[in-house]
Amino acid sequence: MLLLALDTATPAVSAALLSCDPAPDGGRPAPRVLAEAREVDARRHGELLLPAVDRVLDEAGLKLDAVTDIVVGVGPGPYTGLRVGLVTAATFGAALDVPVHGLCSLDGIAYAAGIEEPFVVATDARRKEVYWARYADFRTRTTDPAVDRPADIAEQVAGVPAVGAGAVLYDGTFDGLRADGPEHQSAAALGALAAEKLARGETLLPPRPLYLRRPDAQVPANYKVVTPK
Repeated sequence: MLLLALDTATPAVSAALLSCDPAPDGGRPAPRVLAEAREVDARRHGELLLPAVDRVLDEAGLKLDAVTDIVVGVGPGPYTGLRVGLVTAATFGAALDVPVHGLCSLDGIAYAAGIEEPFVVATDARRKEVYWARYADFRTRTTDPAVDRPADIAEQVAGVPAVGAGAVLYDGTFDGLRADGPEHQSAAALGALAAEKLARGETLLPPRPLYLRRPDAQVPANYKVVTPK
């Protein structure tokens, strides 16, 4: 399996290409990261994702039509950035006629953290809120993703190891911040986790956005009436 992983749920625009052959001894597969590209820019997801895909393909010496599976982070994340990755993944999947798998973006950050004890992942949700979830270890999420103001969850996260840009931003609340932990998404980690789950026969999420709240942009409730002169 040649897996293309994409994520635009955080300010990091990330793409990775992974080779996911079965382990020779029949044990857990060890996905190999052939190439990864990542750039942190919260306002240029649409400009940066396709060049990132081109870079990983060039580095691996492969063409897009060699891809057999696509995995995409479904969020939670801000509306505008998140849909860039999802639409791109859906377009590639349709053009190549390959399956597109969704995975919670927080799970990719957790997997990259590699923490073997209970911890939390928190990303910046803007509006002075965070997207967050609890984990038993880096492979096992124990709560649904949520969006909250840090002050409202302070008691739940006090003293708990924490990673992610949301934990960095509100380190007074996430006082168990792991300074050496990942801050943004890594498509390589997201892809490796997806490969493990697929090898175990798990069904991943559909590639649909996990917003958790309404988009920032809203259609005005009342239009100004303009009468002809």
